[in-house]
Amino acid sequence: MELNNDFTQRVAVHAASQDWLASPIAGVERRMLDRIGDEIARATSIVRYAPNSYFSPHVHTGGEEFLVLEGVFQDEHGDFPAGSYIRNPPESSHTPGSEHGCVIFVKLWQFDLADRTDLRIDTTELPYAPVTDRPGVGVKELFIDQREKVSLEHWAAKTQIILNSNHGIEILVTDGSFSENGEVFKAQSWLRLPPGSQANIYAGAQGTSVWIKEHLEPVSAIAPKS
Repeated sequence: MELNNDFTQRVAVHAASQDWLASPIAGVERRMLDRIGDEIARATSIVRYAPNSYFSPHVHTGGEEFLVLEGVFQDEHGDFPAGSYIRNPPESSHTPGSEHGCVIFVKLWQFDLADRTDLRIDTTELPYAPVTDRPGVGVKELFIDQREKVSLEHWAAKTQIILNSNHGIEILVTDGSFSENGEVFKAQSWLRLPPGSQANIYAGAQGTSVWIKEHLEPVSAIAPKS
């Protein structure tokens, strides 16, 4: 399966308006944002766990990164409520599920295969740091290496935001709304901008909270091997 696999093109997905699609695991559904491959895939998705739904134990050969949007995600490493940011590196394993249900934003098979950085952050405990040259913007830095920079940002109401990136940017709205190129983005809306982009954004009247990944190197569009 190939979905939004041309990384030279702007892609906007308003996931909250999409139907949930069943996964092979009972009680686990997803809204696909981009995908290269079938059940073993380079994928970006929003995934919903019904109460008492669980995967069997498995290894993430290509790594897994996710942000808990609603509820509490659980595995043998602990309970992770909304606001938790997790990076499970290549060759890590776990048994994910949720007793009461949850929704997560998840990216699979997008790590450097040599990466072994295991990361679990409760972002609700981090303050937003003001940015001196970006009035109205607060940032929580989550992860950075030579390939990518990941952060949460809060944009004050009606603030103009200009984002530049040599190798592309991804933005997921977690709260509030913004407009870009005349298009309105609300919670669970995802915007992927291609290399060389400049995004001219206006935060909504109630302000906006977003997850941002800035790609620092060209993005690989290779499907994982089965």
